[in-house]
Amino acid sequence: MANPIDRRYMTQAGAAAADIDVGLRQYMLKIYNYMTGGLALTGVVALAVANSPALISAIFGTPLAWIVMLAPLGFVLVFSFRIQRMAPATAQLLYWAFAACMGLSLSTIFLAYTHASVARVFFITAATFAGMSLYGYTTKRDLAGVGSFMFMGLIGLVIASLVNLFLQSTALQFALSVIGVIVFVGLTAWDTQRIKEMYVEGEDAATGTKKAIFGALQLYLDFINLFVMLLQLMGNRR
Repeated sequence: MANPIDRRYMTQAGAAAADIDVGLRQYMLKIYNYMTGGLALTGVVALAVANSPALISAIFGTPLAWIVMLAPLGFVLVFSFRIQRMAPATAQLLYWAFAACMGLSLSTIFLAYTHASVARVFFITAATFAGMSLYGYTTKRDLAGVGSFMFMGLIGLVIASLVNLFLQSTALQFALSVIGVIVFVGLTAWDTQRIKEMYVEGEDAATGTKKAIFGALQLYLDFINLFVMLLQLMGNRR
């Protein structure tokens, strides 16, 4: 017969585990909601700018294009080094500003590719992302080794892409797109696992919100980069 004291501790442990599980689901749901909202804002801004010849000429026909293209990197750096010191409201404002800025930067894809192929690749990206993120969330395997390898691949991808700006090699661009898909598929699973492990039960609301926003930013970047790589491989150009 089980000891009543042992039974009580088992009940308490089960209740605590259930609380953590509920809190974790709410935390991850908040992250996915931020990410989805950011993607929606990016898409709306990109489509609106693409449908305005005046804005396209004002932005991409002038040196302002460099600011638009480099601004997202600036946002990411600010988030990476300042997120701990930000107020939650500031972090949210910067996140939405970043998503809008990405929309400006990506608006040219609606000019370069047919709308049908953009939509098709978007849904392929969404399905791939959902599958890999679910894997990262549910797997018991430690993905740290895979993540480190993919991060090294990302660095190599950035360097090779910069080189190809001067070479303008179609074959190299194709290879980079294939490698990019592999890299961001792996990073999606790894980032999801890392974000899940960052959850702390009973954390104060401000810290939890900032962690959720930063986690959403990481997954947002994985999604956008995977989408761009797949679009370069599968998109139909105008």
